[in-house]
Amino acid sequence: MRAARGRPTRVSADDASALARLHALGAGRFIHVNGTLERHLRGTQRLLRRFGGRDALCLAGLYHAVYGTDGITGRLVELGARKAIAAVIGDEAERMVYLYAACDRDRFHPRIGTPMQHVFVDRFVDAEYGIDEPQLRDFCEITLANELELALAGERFRLRHQTELSQLFVRMDGLVSDSARRAVSDMLH
Repeated sequence: MRAARGRPTRVSADDASALARLHALGAGRFIHVNGTLERHLRGTQRLLRRFGGRDALCLAGLYHAVYGTDGITGRLVELGARKAIAAVIGDEAERMVYLYAACDRDRFHPRIGTPMQHVFVDRFVDAEYGIDEPQLRDFCEITLANELELALAGERFRLRHQTELSQLFVRMDGLVSDSARRAVSDMLH
């Protein structure tokens, strides 16, 4: 497998196992914006690898929508499967997946880049609670990779959401890796 610009993409035994489990959960049959959810999840993970993300972050990117998200209808597993998912991708990655899936986007995304950015809005429990800087940074890196993957895979999506995505990415400045910020600049402008 190769990443953009000819750099090899790391594929570990953990990745292979996680991919097999994701496929068994039905991600290849789950229709998503630009194809299947499996295709999108793999693309998101590839971008996180390209950004130089650590293994837990990249595995979280691969599984970021297994519990559903505020932006899609349906899910691959119920929240009761959190321990089973953690057994596949690890506890750290699973906590990132939960945070991403739990996000009430309409209420939390506007807080990014403001003094309220550390007050998370959880749609699953209808509550607000504090998140620390590393959690916020991981959330933003996955969010950027997710949205960038969708924008790169579909011109219609990109044109429809370009303004709001540009605004979100600007608010994330300083919260995402330099390589993620450069990728947005290189790929969308």
